[in-house]
Amino acid sequence: MRDLSDATRKVIVLEIYNTLSRKKEPLKTIEPGKVGIYVCGMTVYDYCHVGHARVMVVFDVVVRYLRASGYDVTYVRNITDIDDKIIARANENGENISELTERFIEYMNEDSDALGVIRPDQEPKATEHIDQIISMIETLIEKGKAYAAENGDVYYDVSSFDDYGKLSGKNIEDLRSGERVAVDEAKDDPLDFVLWKAAKPEEPSWDSPWGPGRPGWHIECSAMSTCQLGSNFDIHGGGQDLQFPHHENEIAQSEGATGEHFANLWMHNGFVRVDDEKMSKSLGNFFTIREVLARYPAEVMRYFILTSHYRSPLNYSDEHLDQAKGALTRLYTALRGVEAKEIDKGGEYEQRFRAAMDDDFNTPNALSVLFDLARDLNASKDDPEKAAQLAGILKKLGGILGLLENDPERFLHMEAGQGDEGLSTAQIQEYINQRLIARQNKDWAESDRIRDLLTEQGIILEDSAQGTSWRRK
Repeated sequence: MRDLSDATRKVIVLEIYNTLSRKKEPLKTIEPGKVGIYVCGMTVYDYCHVGHARVMVVFDVVVRYLRASGYDVTYVRNITDIDDKIIARANENGENISELTERFIEYMNEDSDALGVIRPDQEPKATEHIDQIISMIETLIEKGKAYAAENGDVYYDVSSFDDYGKLSGKNIEDLRSGERVAVDEAKDDPLDFVLWKAAKPEEPSWDSPWGPGRPGWHIECSAMSTCQLGSNFDIHGGGQDLQFPHHENEIAQSEGATGEHFANLWMHNGFVRVDDEKMSKSLGNFFTIREVLARYPAEVMRYFILTSHYRSPLNYSDEHLDQAKGALTRLYTALRGVEAKEIDKGGEYEQRFRAAMDDDFNTPNALSVLFDLARDLNASKDDPEKAAQLAGILKKLGGILGLLENDPERFLHMEAGQGDEGLSTAQIQEYINQRLIARQNKDWAESDRIRDLLTEQGIILEDSAQGTSWRRK
């Protein structure tokens, strides 16, 4: 991935939609030239799903582009390795919690690596920050913003934070009227949320001033983000589903404890839908990353995610993945047979690409620049020098999106997925050799028969003066 920063870069303003202000804002970092970004990561008790893939890829592109624009980025994405779901799954499996979480962390990393996602600079775990969590809770109690209940739980007093609701735009009285207190809860107000949970039998626990227990989910992220990036940092990101109550509660806790503004800019990616319905296990339309990658190359999934603006809903369907595969095939076909030249500046193409990305990371518009490049590259293949330059620009800009980093031949010959039972590369080459012999013997019927057979198997042959090449449909 090459740097986009140069003298002209200073006149281009990167604007990002801030959920907190509900408008696009120029990126103004706390420390010039540096960006601190925290993204809520995965709760590791099951395989990652398509929604997780979107978070991974969206913020990977954000970080890639910031770095390509000359910023020194510190990217933090946490791991939640203790919560109710993890405890329930470990009990269900009859295994140790740490064994469960470490296994699914490994699976998460395998999925992330397959999607071409660069590992975060820091990946803190909740269980490694218990001391910081307890310290933050103690500070909140001292400041009168939290209280220990008789049952051993500790709650945040939402009424003590005047700006509660500022991220989600929710009215505190409307929220209160719609909440109910469960009979086993000892909180003072329906909106108060738990910071520390008193230990229950057979659950993991840590010692605290309020007795054995474990942290609530919301306080984990407040402690980890401020520990890694400080009380005030540049960007906080995550899925739209976390905006309320998780991120709203993070703000209340963090600002209540430190007295400082928490994150300057909030980014939220949109929901994933499946055939225009919300993805959920109950509807039977829930897909893990592994299930998708068994049927499609990982780069196709990554490309598909980038075809929608990160704040828009992403509609998952086989049709859309097929379209993504076809689009990537066109880009790789344009690069095929061309020795790409190393390019520092991409001229008009790069300026258009920057304009798209500087407009709140508009990846659909950025992708359209790649297709204009591919069109011009195809038209320039009689001019090797021009073609090499255009191919270099195409690979440079594609690389910023984490695309087009495969060898064209490798991608075009790639199996559809691990579950694909089509012809192997060796079998295809053998058919091509048989067809070549038939053509040399002017046995056109046999030549056509072999082409038709391969077409039925999803193999497209392309004849040229240099010989016969092939790709998967």
